[in-house]
Amino acid sequence: MIETPPEKVVVPPEIERLASGAVDAALEVHRQLGPGLLESAYEACFAYELETRGIRFQRQLPVPLNYKGRLVEVGFRADVVIDGKLLIELKAVDDLQPIHRAQVITYLKLLNLPLGLLINFNSTLLKNGLRRVLNIPKA
Repeated sequence: MIETPPEKVVVPPEIERLASGAVDAALEVHRQLGPGLLESAYEACFAYELETRGIRFQRQLPVPLNYKGRLVEVGFRADVVIDGKLLIELKAVDDLQPIHRAQVITYLKLLNLPLGLLINFNSTLLKNGLRRVLNIPKA
């Protein structure tokens, strides 16, 4: 049996621009603060950087869970959603784990968003703590 590779997911250019702005904001926060603080501190500073760039966003956005047509309130919250189109999940952990990526994938599906950025501010170099996560529909 030959498996066909999944279709290539194309992220709209507008969302790529938002992602670029988010990465620039995260880099500035990391340049100023470095690793070692709590996630909440990074989130507040990241929000400030988004504001100064004129990027619209929501913090701690509730993530609804619809189970068999019933809305289940379980307290899921996305750290930041930019312009209703891009999920940002912030961490301040020693190492990103598979569960962090799984969380982003779940939020992307529940919010019906194409792209999420998983950003770990506790990395010495932020590029090592940055992951793009795509919402790839199942065939």
